[in-house]
Amino acid sequence: MATVYAVANQKGGVGKTTTAVNLAACVAEAGSRTLLVDLDPQCNATVALGLPKDHEPNTYTCLLGDTPVAEAAIPSAIASLQVVTSTPDLAGATVELPRLDSSELRLRDVLQPVRESFDHIVLDCPPSLGPLSVNALVAADRVLVPVQAEYLALEGLAQFLDTLGLIQRELNPRLEVAGMLLTMYDSRTKLAQDVEDELRRHFDGLVLRTVIPRNVRIGEAPSYGRPVIHHDPHCAGTDAYFELAKEVVSRG
Repeated sequence: MATVYAVANQKGGVGKTTTAVNLAACVAEAGSRTLLVDLDPQCNATVALGLPKDHEPNTYTCLLGDTPVAEAAIPSAIASLQVVTSTPDLAGATVELPRLDSSELRLRDVLQPVRESFDHIVLDCPPSLGPLSVNALVAADRVLVPVQAEYLALEGLAQFLDTLGLIQRELNPRLEVAGMLLTMYDSRTKLAQDVEDELRRHFDGLVLRTVIPRNVRIGEAPSYGRPVIHHDPHCAGTDAYFELAKEVVSRG
């Protein structure tokens, strides 16, 4: 039975999609059967793996049509990694989903038939707390929260955690925080160190040991349509994401 991880943060630009793609790639590279589901209408996770954003079926047809996830999942360049691609049409789901009965359960229900087929399922959420992110949090067992090492990235974090608490109480009592992940971390700056200190002080036990550094290779990789572990297997970003995969999996 797969463990479902939602990679979520209502703030954009914090390394959420980069983390979802590279976490999925790392656990798949280690031999785990892995499914990445792109729930962002911007299709960044899809494009970052060199896959077309006009492919059908996709997340839209799974959520709002009758396409089984097993039919929508397509192979990636990594042997054990399959992907359900996104489409810009998914933007319409924010309007269409709330009109459906039990709309917040749609993703959970469509993933259920494939959970036995994978070891890990990673959900890349859009940068909002709208219907798509709520669906992901209801479907997930664990949520991973990327936080950029800058003060503005801390804005809204308390609200996000409040939303998690509401979902835990009302819709998904099994949901747990896998951890908060510091991203784009520049150890040369006092700002990054101060943000890390503040996070670890206020959220003791929730902040992951692994820190993702600010690394040019991580930023370059999506333009080549591949995760950083394939773009540059020996860079600091690759090492960090392999360490992240180990830490997240070890937490369950």
